[in-house]
Parts: sequence; C-alpha cells; structure tokens
Amino acid sequence: MDKGKGGRSSKLNIAIIHPDLGIGGAERLIVDAAVELASHGHNVRVFTAHHDRNRCFEETLDGTFPVTVYGTFLPRHIFYRFHALCAYLRCIFVALCVLLMWPSFDVVLADQVSVIVPLMKAKKSSKVVFYCHFPDLLLAQHTTVLRRIYRKPINMVEEATTGMADLILVNSRFTASTFASTFKCLDAKGIRPAVLYPAVNVEQFDKPSAYNLNFLSINRFERKKNIDLAISSFAMLHSLEADVLKGLDLAKASLTVVGGFDKRLRENVEYLDELKSLAEREGVSNRVNFITSCTTSERNALLSQCLCVLYTPKDEHFGIVPLEAMAAQKPVIACNSGGPVETVRDGVTGFLCEPTPQEFSLAMAKFISNPDLAERMGGEARRHVSEAFSTKIFGQRLNQYVIDVARRKSE
Repeated sequence: MDKGKGGRSSKLNIAIIHPDLGIGGAERLIVDAAVELASHGHNVRVFTAHHDRNRCFEETLDGTFPVTVYGTFLPRHIFYRFHALCAYLRCIFVALCVLLMWPSFDVVLADQVSVIVPLMKAKKSSKVVFYCHFPDLLLAQHTTVLRRIYRKPINMVEEATTGMADLILVNSRFTASTFASTFKCLDAKGIRPAVLYPAVNVEQFDKPSAYNLNFLSINRFERKKNIDLAISSFAMLHSLEADVLKGLDLAKASLTVVGGFDKRLRENVEYLDELKSLAEREGVSNRVNFITSCTTSERNALLSQCLCVLYTPKDEHFGIVPLEAMAAQKPVIACNSGGPVETVRDGVTGFLCEPTPQEFSLAMAKFISNPDLAERMGGEARRHVSEAFSTKIFGQRLNQYVIDVARRKSE
C-alpha cells in the first residue's frame, strides 16, 4: 500500500469477486463499486466465473478496471437443479485461483456468495468485506423434504461464513432488519451489517425528451419480479376509463416490458412465454412490447420517452430500477414494501401501492389524466436521487469503508 499523510494507507490493492458479471442490479452495484474505488486511486481488479462481452455493462469493457475470468467451464446447474451448489463451486474455484495465482490484496470485496470469505482470509494480510444483497436462504425454495435436506447444510454454511467477514454491508435498512431476524446467531454475537445503498449515475440521464403515454417496466425475466402485475394493471386501465379517466382515449397508451434475458436460464425463457400469453389473454398483446436485454443507451432512451416506470417486485430488498427512473426524471409506481419504501417518496417522486392491479392501475390513471403531474414528480425525483443516491455519494461511503477496514490490520 502507498502511504498518505501521517503514514495512513491511501492507495489499496482491491479484489472484487462476483459470481456472474452479467446485467442486473447486483452486477450494476459491483461495476459502480469498481469504478468508484478506481476513481479514488485504488488498484481494482474484478474476478468472476462468467463475463459475456456481448451481455455486460459497458464499463467492464472500457479499461477502467480489469476483469479476470476463471471457471467458465463449470456448470451453472445440473439438469436445472442444484443452482446454489453450482454457484458455491464456481465461486470457490474463482477464490482458489485468486489465492494461488495472485499476491495478497489489501481488501477483498466478496459479493453474494459468502462461502469464499474464509478462503480469502487465509492470507492474513487481506481484509474481507462481504456485500449481502439478501440472505440466500430466504430466496431459495424449501417446499419439499428433499429441498430442505439439500438446503440445510448450505444455509448453515451461509450464516457461518457470512459472520467471518471483517465487515458486512447490506443494501437497505429492510435487508439489515431481515439479516438480523434470519441470522439470529450472528445477531446474538453483535455482528450487524452496515447499510450501503446502491447508487445511480445521475449524469448519464439527459433531460426527458417526452412524457408519452407509454408505461415502462424494467426487470429481469424472473417470476419473483412479478411482471405479471404490470401487464394486468395496464389491461385494467380500460375498466377505469369511464369512471376515472373521463373518457380519455387509451388507444395510444402502451406498455414496454424490458428485461435482462439470458437464454441459458430456463426460467427466463419460460417466464417470457408466460408473460406473452398473459398479454394475449388480457387482450392487450398489440400494445405490450417486449424487449429482451438492451444496452444502457437504449434503456436510457426508453426512460427518456416514457410517462412513468412500473416497478412490480414485492418485498424487493432494494431495487436499482426506481433510482434509475427517478434519475431520468420519471416518477415510479412501486409496491409499498421492501427497498422502494426507502427510495421512493410516496406522493412526491411517485406512488407506493399495494401489489394489486387495482391499486397500480389507479396510480397509472393519475398520470394519464394529468401528464403535468408526471413531469412535476419527475423533477422532484431527480433532485431526490441527486441528493441521496448518486454514485459520488456511494463511492465516498464505500471508499471510507474499505480504508477503515484495511487500517484494522495495522492498528
């Protein structure tokens, strides 16, 4: 490490380990972390088991930080089963490669998979920060006896290895409270995470080009994202037309569903087909457009032209999409639970609703009947994100965390 004033460490060698560097909220956070830490003068390198140059964030290709891939040959699943076990094996392989092929890093930021924490601590000179997006055991299914038997040792390993980190970070107060109630042994020992909100680069969004009668949904094509709600809510607008919309013509209204899509994942393929079938049954297939994965510039163009963004996951632990929408000066309609409660200001930057088509469609109708409302809320949304969730603020906080944890080994 280089030394700053008073002998303090100013430049750190930092490794970031992430299981699959694709396109999603977790990946967006890791990319932002790497960019911001590099901007603070640290040497940053990202290690992962998969990085598709045709399906990734542009920053992973522009040379801001190097990306090293180990273990692409390892499977993501075994006959569409054992996803968690395969993820563990892939990350363990990456961690072993880092241990054996690279010198010590001052700080290792481990993301999502905690099993690598004790491995990275094998070199006493390294401090390990673990970023917990949400306890994996709560995301897994425990519906059958065999599933419970399979998950039992994985769940135990998750709690034990998470507690070995020198610092644990989570993405929201909601996740922090869930962490405490889930990992009771850690909580009893006084091991509690610090909250580091994900962020959004506000400067990438220009002034909106229009507030057209187009609703926009951005999410991965996964059932837990509850995209059905967006389609059903859009379809229900017609039943509100006479009572709420005062006879306004909805012929020009449309819904665009954009999603991270990976053909390797069976759920992505199946769920997209299910959503298309739902749009057919609801009679709105001609006005619902599906886009499977898009570049950042394409997404920004869609945000620039839409009326508002529908964010449909229930109990989402954070959710980066509402931040991106608000940074683009577009209001958000989201579920009144999880992370959006901490990011969306109800009635100011959007609306927080119960996760029903009735509630969502009523909120959508407010923007249709009063387009100025969307523009006014969009302006408030931009200010809100700039003040509380910008990448600059995120970078400053993360930089302080890694510097503080690195200092512990010499003080």
